[in-house]
Amino acid sequence: MAEISGEGGGLLLGVDLQKDRETLERAYNDAAGVTEAFNKNLLVRANRELGADFRPDDFRHVAFYDEDEGRIEMHLESVRDQTVRIAERQVSLSAGERIHTENSYKYRLGPFADLAQGAGWSVVACWTDPERLFSVQYLEVNPA
Repeated sequence: MAEISGEGGGLLLGVDLQKDRETLERAYNDAAGVTEAFNKNLLVRANRELGADFRPDDFRHVAFYDEDEGRIEMHLESVRDQTVRIAERQVSLSAGERIHTENSYKYRLGPFADLAQGAGWSVVACWTDPERLFSVQYLEVNPA
């Protein structure tokens, strides 16, 4: 692992902490439509980079919190029956059928430290905002 962070180096990262369902779902279904535009940009990129022919307006942004998995799931839901081309393939979608586009995991501090430990890292320092909604954590490679 030393080659990842460099000799004597570490890793600084932001970790989104678990919060109530209402707060998370409001953030991922924002009234300004920022997250929806971000999600639908996947279709725009598929059109540009894979020669697809998605029509983003034929999809609805869907985001919800799965408490059991501790994650926000984002999907694009077809608003009608349609067939799209991706490269040389045709894909049929029924109205209501979803494309699962993202998982955004939310953590508690202890379980995140355990996850890091299992991956060969130790949390050396952790800072949170006053409401403990977000954290910034400094990790170092576990000694061999």
